[in-house]
Amino acid sequence: MKLFSKYNRINISATILIFLVGSMAFYFVLQYVLIRQLDDTLWSEKQEVVDYVNSHHQLPEIQNTKNQWIEVVKINALLPNAFIQTVPLKKINEQEYIRQLIFSVKANNQYYQFTVNKSEAETEDLLQLIILVTMAMIGLMLLFNYLINRKLVTNTWKPFYTTIDRIKDYAAHLQPLALSKEPIDEINLLNESINSMTERISKDYLALRSFTENASHEMQTPLAIIRSKVESLIQDAEGNEKTIQQLLAIEDASLRLSKLHQSLLLLTKLENRQFVLNEPVLLDAILKNKITERQELIDSKLIICNSNIESVIISFHQHLAEILVSNLLNNAIRYTPSGGNIQIELSKSNLIISNTAIGGALNTSQIFQRFYKEHSDNTSTGLGLAIVYEVCLAAGFVIEYKYQQQQHFFTINLSK
Repeated sequence: MKLFSKYNRINISATILIFLVGSMAFYFVLQYVLIRQLDDTLWSEKQEVVDYVNSHHQLPEIQNTKNQWIEVVKINALLPNAFIQTVPLKKINEQEYIRQLIFSVKANNQYYQFTVNKSEAETEDLLQLIILVTMAMIGLMLLFNYLINRKLVTNTWKPFYTTIDRIKDYAAHLQPLALSKEPIDEINLLNESINSMTERISKDYLALRSFTENASHEMQTPLAIIRSKVESLIQDAEGNEKTIQQLLAIEDASLRLSKLHQSLLLLTKLENRQFVLNEPVLLDAILKNKITERQELIDSKLIICNSNIESVIISFHQHLAEILVSNLLNNAIRYTPSGGNIQIELSKSNLIISNTAIGGALNTSQIFQRFYKEHSDNTSTGLGLAIVYEVCLAAGFVIEYKYQQQQHFFTINLSK
């Protein structure tokens, strides 16, 4: 949920609740005030009657109107007190309430009870009109409050969304962000913090890239020297089997170190997104070539390799595509027992490589981690599947592993 929507929901809900409570309170207060005014009119009418009787010692002439009328009856004694009450007055198809003031007077040695009636219809009509006007005003206030808030929040948060868009487009190899200074203190503080953070990230990235490039260059030279010297020593040690075996072990270790160095360097480049993935790549051709290159090794292990390869062209990177396919094939061949099976399927949506399992299922939570080895294998660096995972991540592919029917299945979803 967006911040504005959440704010608007809370704001409108609170406003409506306050207005409802306020409207109910206003209704009862207004009703009380109008009834008090109506009662004051009745008391004034009583006072006029009492004053007239005291002055003339006779009853005044009664003049009734539609909304006010007086009823007079003889009684045997004066009422203790005057009182006011509300009583219903039944009419055709409706019921109306009237306000009554009942009191008594004495005129010409006779007691009379006066009942002054006044209809509440006008009061109710006025009350309803005021409430309708008030509700209309509340509705307009809510509408204008929503529109003003929407406009205000949109304009206020525009710099924030600009900052978010800039962050989305930011990559570590770009220059530090130079977000502008804003009049709103909080957003300005955010921009300054992001500017400082991206500046540090860019410096760290440049330092890391420089270190990686220098380390790569510096490591290749001594490794090449070691291999060259070992080859010379092997030639000089002809006939000395023990020395030759030791030199071969050194050469093998240097080859593994060189391979490890190249794999780590490739992982670093992948994580830093230093590859542009916009080349048209014939994935089927790469797959067929890599199978052909390894056919001799496949035959030597008596592995049955079946393939179903469709023509697939994807926007990718030629070198990364070759690494992806090579690592998956190498992994399948290395861990397929002699006489086992490898099945390769390529369609426009998926690349699936399955092979006969030596043991049980692999650890799905660690299989794509660096240096993970399910079995002890000195010929493996433990980085093959980690590189496959990073290549898929950079390309937007999804790779999945599952184990069923004593086979390992690696599936790459090629749909981005």
